[in-house]
Amino acid sequence: MERTFAIVGCRTTIERNAKGTGISVYEVFPSGAWQHLQTLEPLNNPSFLALNKAQDRLYAVHGDENEVSSYRIDPNSGFLSPLNMQTGIGRNPVHLEFSRDGTSLVIAGYATGSLTCVPIAPDGSLDAPSRLVMLEGRAGPHCIEQGSSHPHQVSRYVTRHRNSDWHIVPDKGLDTVFAVRWLPDGTSVVQGARAREGAGPRHAAFHPDRPLIYVVNELDSTLTTWSFDVASGHLDPVNTISVIPGNHHEWTRAAGIAISAEGGALYVTNRGHDTIASVVLDSATGLPTDVQWTPAQGKFPRFLCIGPDGTTLYVANENSHAIVQFALDTEGGRPVPTGRRIDTGSPVCIIFARIAQ
Repeated sequence: MERTFAIVGCRTTIERNAKGTGISVYEVFPSGAWQHLQTLEPLNNPSFLALNKAQDRLYAVHGDENEVSSYRIDPNSGFLSPLNMQTGIGRNPVHLEFSRDGTSLVIAGYATGSLTCVPIAPDGSLDAPSRLVMLEGRAGPHCIEQGSSHPHQVSRYVTRHRNSDWHIVPDKGLDTVFAVRWLPDGTSVVQGARAREGAGPRHAAFHPDRPLIYVVNELDSTLTTWSFDVASGHLDPVNTISVIPGNHHEWTRAAGIAISAEGGALYVTNRGHDTIASVVLDSATGLPTDVQWTPAQGKFPRFLCIGPDGTTLYVANENSHAIVQFALDTEGGRPVPTGRRIDTGSPVCIIFARIAQ
């Protein structure tokens, strides 16, 4: 028997106009219903989460702070209990990812333009930060949001055919997508590829079968397809499309991205336009062929993900304080609201743990 738990990160501070209080745990039933089990509080902006391979340890970066924390997951109840916290990981950490061997975390420090390695102890707690990479390059033209390097994600390049040690790092401030890997001696290899001026690369998704990386660009609301050479870490831009309608001219920012398991569709959230852009990918080339829009059923959809069943999409509407569930239709993969809404303060990240009982 297996149980599924959803773990939700959020914003909590007055500066963020937030209503969250901590990390929330829900049980997800086969019917799609969620039941609240726990909110571990008080915590400051536990805004992005990562789960280890054994699904018994959880890690969180604390946005606007300089901290990463670790937690034990009880296999019977799904409840979280704190292990420890480390500082010195870069200001405003926004994303974290495991190394290929699972023995450390890599953390993106948005405000400091840094990537920091944090070793994981045998009990799952965190040791002191050990290795640092400072990202360098020419800042983009946006006078407020591109004053310096702002790495927004540090996902490891993993597909059905590759389990690499490259970390793909969209840098919003430098209009650059980096590929970064650490060598056994502790040094690093950093490959950078320039995006369009003012694009503001934010998050990436990987095609399951083709050497393609899709990067959603926050500032100009576009999606760029990059070819990736896993041997060298070299990136080449192939295609860029808009993820907002051509007649939309009001303020909006692209945010989250997710790809279907078979690689036939991409989903991008638009904050401001408050929609999900569904991007059809050509089966022969992997390139975008069509975009359609679905209302996000809330305000400021910062994050989205596909559930473990592969047929359900979840959107975290940060400013309307709810997670909205969509079914992915079998024809074109477009999201269809199920009517199920999970009320929770300022949600910004969702991950799923599937634990055998």
